[in-house]
Amino acid sequence: MENKKPISFTLLVVVIILGTTLYKQFDFETLKFEKPALAILYIIVFAVSLYFLIKRPKKSSEK
Repeated sequence: MENKKPISFTLLVVVIILGTTLYKQFDFETLKFEKPALAILYIIVFAVSLYFLIKRPKKSSEK
């Protein structure tokens, strides 16, 4: 049997909120963010949240 990891609801909400916020703050005409410093912080937190959301736990050997 495969051990399926349940998706963390909290991380999913964080990823959705940060993704929409980044999309809204990006100006497609000038290809720049409205607030670049805040956008960098959003991108870092977005990437870390996605990493932990997708990351699979290592299989521990049973003794």
